[in-house]
Amino acid sequence: MLDVRHEGDPAGEPVLLLHGFPQSGAAWDAVWPALIQAGYRVTIPDQRGYSPGLRPSRRADYRVDALVEDVVGLIDAPTHLVGHDWGAALGWALAARRPELLRSLTAVSVPHPAAMAKAAVTSTQALRSWYFLVAQLPVVPERLLLARDAAPLRRILRGTGLDGEATERYVARMREPGALTAALNWYRGLPLSRPTVGRVEVPTLYVWGEQDFALGRKAAETTADHVVGPYEFVPLPGAGHWIPERHAPELLDPLLRHLDRHR
Repeated sequence: MLDVRHEGDPAGEPVLLLHGFPQSGAAWDAVWPALIQAGYRVTIPDQRGYSPGLRPSRRADYRVDALVEDVVGLIDAPTHLVGHDWGAALGWALAARRPELLRSLTAVSVPHPAAMAKAAVTSTQALRSWYFLVAQLPVVPERLLLARDAAPLRRILRGTGLDGEATERYVARMREPGALTAALNWYRGLPLSRPTVGRVEVPTLYVWGEQDFALGRKAAETTADHVVGPYEFVPLPGAGHWIPERHAPELLDPLLRHLDRHR
């Protein structure tokens, strides 16, 4: 069972906030209060593997189809989906496969999967995505990242721009029994998943940090080729990967406009 928080007026229009690796629903703590103030009701899950009550150990349990079905189970009416990192990847998949469930999509950091795949062979994106291959190894990544009281994981998160408080919160979660294996299984389940995500007709906002260490400009700019509905691309100068935690004000400005436009 997923751990899920609900905030705001139950009668408000729904917004679903999905986190990525190695975050938790707390990634949105600087974002959701403004959504509540604007009259929305917010649902914030800790996703599969991050919730202790739903932490299977097999990588097959982390296929994208299974992860998307978790999201479907959280939707009781057409909703605005806002996802960061892996949460954005699930948003793209859900928008393409079940558009009737969404009023709008906001993808933060991660581009459309087809744009990402093309950029991997036409730009430096494959080099940026080296960690996808490392994550496929059994056991080794867990041992490396959690060695010496999780010092390597802590160093990676701080080195890529995450603040100390959030780093310690996420490291503590990843040190729970089976938690890091579950989080890495999101990457390990990808080769077992349906290979393609189609074009998106849902009204879409894509927010990308120009200094993102993992996701380059090529995929960000060509994401527009895979959205046939209303689309807005907002690059954030000076922003890195951890946009919800580190750049919430810059995210909230286009996000609130986008949500209000598609109420």
